[in-house]
Amino acid sequence: MSFTNQQLNEIGAVILDFAITVHREPGSGLLESAYQLALKHELELRGLQVKAKVPVELMYKAQPLGKAYEIDLLVEDEVIIENKSVELMNPVYQFQVITYLKLSNRKLGYLINFNVPLLKDGFKRIVYDF
Repeated sequence: MSFTNQQLNEIGAVILDFAITVHREPGSGLLESAYQLALKHELELRGLQVKAKVPVELMYKAQPLGKAYEIDLLVEDEVIIENKSVELMNPVYQFQVITYLKLSNRKLGYLINFNVPLLKDGFKRIVYDF
């Protein structure tokens, strides 16, 4: 199923809402994997289809070379979520999400750093060919 930009934005709003819920419950300081499990659980409780650790294949000179990357969470087979729990956000994390979007032919991703006092400071929407 292909989603409109408006539908993708609506999914993004749900992701933000439940990322805040997940951040509020245990607070900051956990490992990325703990936040990933909790966010996946919250989104599934709300009826969204969520896959974890989705392989992304690298294409090189039009040849598939196999799994090169791994998407933390894929929501409704369209929206990529990259979870972090780091003190400082490295710009390479944003490029990581852009790479996932390009290689998987998707338009919308979110980079979420749970290791912040307010989640709005760790939440970044990233679009590619939107």
